[in-house]
Amino acid sequence: MMRFFAILMMVSLLASCQSVVDNAYYGMWEKLGVEKRDILVDRVEDAQRSQKDAQEQFSSALEEFSALINFDGGELEAVYNELSDKYDASQSSAEDLTKRIDDVENVAQALFEEWEQEIELISNAKLKRNSKNKLADTKRKYASLLRSMRKVEASMQPVLIALRDNVLALKHNLNANAIGALQGEFNDIKQDVASLITEMNAAIKQSDEFIKEING
Repeated sequence: MMRFFAILMMVSLLASCQSVVDNAYYGMWEKLGVEKRDILVDRVEDAQRSQKDAQEQFSSALEEFSALINFDGGELEAVYNELSDKYDASQSSAEDLTKRIDDVENVAQALFEEWEQEIELISNAKLKRNSKNKLADTKRKYASLLRSMRKVEASMQPVLIALRDNVLALKHNLNANAIGALQGEFNDIKQDVASLITEMNAAIKQSDEFIKEING
């Protein structure tokens, strides 16, 4: 039990330290005239670019898998190595997207906390009500955007797992007969990648709408 409480205290301390670092970071930018709202827009744009990169990487991995499935002679190991590289690139792009989404969530929380605190300083009832309504609307649209991005993040994992499984299986049995048996696997991955790209496009479009809203 004591160990459990010690872990909780350590986690709480680390979170507190991170909060101090984040506040110092945002404070530094504010002194330069860059508000949390501006940082949020920049990070949403970064997440957009990361999603577009992930689209390219997953599509490229699928193309390489297709080339391997349709192998009709040549250097088999070279085609396999290319697929393995494409998988690694897809994994890296997925990790980058997770970081970008975490960054968005971090600054959004800081922005909304600041916004709520500043509302309490407004004495004019009408202005205060308008600011509250604007905050509520922004929070609602942000929550929808975050769900959309997290859905993309979650949808990448089954595709990555399937690609990893096939890459490893091929590594252990790299011959034409083994490749021919993977046609069904390829068809499943193809469908999953198509669904993933559709979700990414929806999230990218939603990001554009959110940016317009917050800049408006």
